[in-house]
This record gives sequence, C-alpha cells and structure tokens, in this order.
Amino acid sequence: MEERALRISSVLLVLLTAAVCMVFPYLPTLRTWSSEVREGRIAEEEYAQSQDRMQDLEMRENGGQGQLRIRLPEGVDGSAVEITNDYVTQTVRVVVPGTNEAYFESEPISGSSSYINMLSYANQGEEGVIEIVTNQVYELDMGTEEGYVYFNFLSPHEVYDKVIVIDAGHGGRAPGATKQGIKEKDIDLAITQRLQEIFAASGENIGVYVTRTDDSNPTFDQRVQLANRSQADLFISIHNNSIASGRMSGVRGTQVMYDEKSEESRRFAQICLEEVTAELGSVDKGLIEGDSIYIIRTSEVPVALIEVGFMTNREELALLNSPEYQRQAAQGIYNAVMRAFEEGY
Repeated sequence: MEERALRISSVLLVLLTAAVCMVFPYLPTLRTWSSEVREGRIAEEEYAQSQDRMQDLEMRENGGQGQLRIRLPEGVDGSAVEITNDYVTQTVRVVVPGTNEAYFESEPISGSSSYINMLSYANQGEEGVIEIVTNQVYELDMGTEEGYVYFNFLSPHEVYDKVIVIDAGHGGRAPGATKQGIKEKDIDLAITQRLQEIFAASGENIGVYVTRTDDSNPTFDQRVQLANRSQADLFISIHNNSIASGRMSGVRGTQVMYDEKSEESRRFAQICLEEVTAELGSVDKGLIEGDSIYIIRTSEVPVALIEVGFMTNREELALLNSPEYQRQAAQGIYNAVMRAFEEGY
C-alpha cells in the first residue's frame, strides 16, 4: 500500500514539474493578463468622467459627398472657430463663439451624414461646442467662406503612403508595473514619444497615430479601434515587463506578443523581436501568443505588443529609465516597421 502511494506521489511530482516547466516561459506575461480587467474598468471610468453633457443636434442633409458646412452666427469670422480632431475617439470638436439655443435649433450644419455616427452640441456661456463622432478615423480638409466653415473627410490612406498606430501602454490611474518609484506608463510614453520624433525626422510619408500623448488612459477598445478604424498597416503596443511575483529578479530581456490567429501578426512580432534586441543588445525572450489580451485578439491589422524589458531586473530597470536607452528602443521599433514595409506589409 505504501509502495503504491509512493508511486502515485512520484507520478504527481513529475506531472507538476512538467507543468511548471511548460508554464514558466509565460509567467512574465501573467502580470499583463491579470491586470487587464482592472485597468479596463479604470479606463472606462476615467473616460465617462471626462465627457461633457451633450444634446442631440439636427443637421440638414444635402446629399453631398462627405462635406459638412457649419453656418456661423452673425458677426463671427471663421478664424475665430476652433476645430480639433481627436483620432482616438474619432471625435471632431468645433468651438463656435457667439452662439445661443436659437442658433442650435436652426440646423446650423448641412451636408452628408454618411461619415457621421453621432452629432451633438453643448451651449457653454458665450460659445457653443459641436461634437461630430465619425464612423472611421479621418483627416480633415478644412476651409472657410463668408459666413461658413466647411470640411471634407479624407481617409488616412488618401493622405499617407503607409499608416501605423502606436499604443503607449497604461496611463492615468493605471500605472502598470511600478518599481523603485518608476512607473511603467511613463517609460512606455517616453519610448512612444522618441519613436514619433524618429518618424517625423525620417521624411517618409507615413501617418503615425498614437493612442496617447500624455498621462491619459484610453480604454482598450479606443486603443484597438484607432488601428482598426484608420485601417492601419501595422499596430504596435509598447509595454514593459515584470515577473508574476512582482519581486526583483535576474530575469531580463525582450518579449513580443502576437495574434496567434494571424500569420502576419506572428511574422511582424518576430521582426520586432529581432530588430529591438539587435538595437538594444537585450536578451531574446521569444514570442508569446497573445489572444488573451483584448487589443491583440480584436485587432483587424497585424499587431505586435512589445515588452521592451523587465522592470523587475534592477540593471534593466535603470536602463529602461534612461533617455538614451528609450531612444534606442524607439530606433529598434522604427527599424522593425521599416523592415516590415520592405517585406510587403
């Protein structure tokens, strides 16, 4: 009886050891998986709190092809109107001075609604705000004529040869990993900003859209829909890693997650892994299947989530916090994007 129990214990020990060996390579990514639900809830709350109270606005359809025209209040010049285009939420925000309720009730907007999901307004003192939520990401071709402001909607590919979306992970009340007072969200954003600078200096006609430029926290859906609705050629999410326990350790290196349903995503992730490790001299920690991550499994374009380094490694943490290493990481990602384009993406 004792011998049989010993054999069973030995078999269970072997199975447990095998299971640990199989799971070990994926342990560093468990932090990302386990925090996704919590961070998603935080992002949704932050977004809801940031929204103005808006009312539905009626427009006059004229059957035009994508052009909208806003009639200005009497005495207001087109140069006084402020127009911003939030690519992340696909919201065009128009601030018009000299408005009142009667102005908004008179259907001040005319044109085609084929590009519009929602049209609303808020009257705020001596100025009014018009919000136009579009069905895709668009660039605006704007102009003024006497008494009117107008704009046409252009798809990113009508403006640029190639389009990429860069997601700086975390943000706001979702800092990501925090070690020795250093927050992952700040490193992710710094690398993204360096990458934007490299693309801007390259002279290439590449449209670069980013999910955040500051300490904001777009929802997961907003991040991935920026890629989907701009019909991006490539989608890159920048993160930094930690081991599952969160303790400091000797584990270091670069990993890249990909969409296991997409061979294009896997190949792009491999390119990112090779180029980033080559530029940084970091350890190649391999590719990780990433369909458990919302922005990966819902991306309609080739996606790679790059875990640049381990914040739970003291030496690597110091490097990740250095502007020069952040610039090198950005250069590696840039090299990966340009190589991917050369290889047919």
